[in-house]
Amino acid sequence: MLVIPAIDLRSGRCVRLFQGRADRETVYSDDPVAVARRWEALGAAWLHVVDLDGAFAGRPQNREIVRRIVGAVSIPVQLGGGIRTWEDLESTLDLGVKRVILGTAAVTRPDLVRRACAVFGEAVAVSLDAREGRAAVAGWEAAAEASVLDLAASLREWGLARIIYTDVWRDGTLAGPNLEATREVARASGLKVIAAGGVSSLEDIQALKELEPLGVEGVIVGQALYTGAVDLKAALTLAAG
Repeated sequence: MLVIPAIDLRSGRCVRLFQGRADRETVYSDDPVAVARRWEALGAAWLHVVDLDGAFAGRPQNREIVRRIVGAVSIPVQLGGGIRTWEDLESTLDLGVKRVILGTAAVTRPDLVRRACAVFGEAVAVSLDAREGRAAVAGWEAAAEASVLDLAASLREWGLARIIYTDVWRDGTLAGPNLEATREVARASGLKVIAAGGVSSLEDIQALKELEPLGVEGVIVGQALYTGAVDLKAALTLAAG
C-alpha cells in the first residue's frame, strides 16, 4: 500500500487546515519545494499536492509553485484544487503533473469527468470529499445533493480508475480515519481507493492496509507527518510489509 505525503498550498506556503476550514490554518513551511524534496528523500513514491487557493477560488492559483515542485523531485505528483474546466485539466498536465484530481467537477460537470477519463485514463482521479454522507464541493464550503455512495457507484460507469476518499470532518484533526466509510466507498465503487483524512498513527495505517482486498491501495498523510505523530520511513515500511 502506498503512503503518500500531502503538501497543501496556500499563499505560497505549506499549510494544513482543520476540517478544511480557511480560518483554522497552521503554517508548516514557507518553502513547499523543500518539503517536497524532504518527503522524496525519506522514500515517498508519490506526492499529493492540493492548491487550496484554487479550491476556494474555483480555478488554479499556485501553478508556478506546482511547476517548481514537479521540477524539484523525480517522483510523480498528483494535484487537485480548483481544476474545473478542460483547459485547467490540460494546463495542469502540461506542468508535468502525473495525475489530475477532479472534485467539484465530478458533481457539477460529469461530462467533463467522462471525457477526461476517456482521453487521459489513469492520469485522472476523482476526489470524493464527504461531509455527513454528502459530497462536499467548492473548497468544502458547500455540500451537494448527491450522496457520496451514489456518486461512487456512478464513477465506475464513467470510466474512472481511482477515487481519493476524504472524510472532511476528520481531515487535519488526527482523529483517525473513517474506516467504515472508506470500506463502503470501496465496495460501492469497485474502484481503487486512496484514503485520506484523520490519519494519526501507524495503527491507523495498519487498519487501512487491512482494507487492501477491497481495493484500498493507498493513504494520504498530512498533519501526522508535520507534527511528527507518524514517521514517514516507519509508515512506508509498515505499508510495504
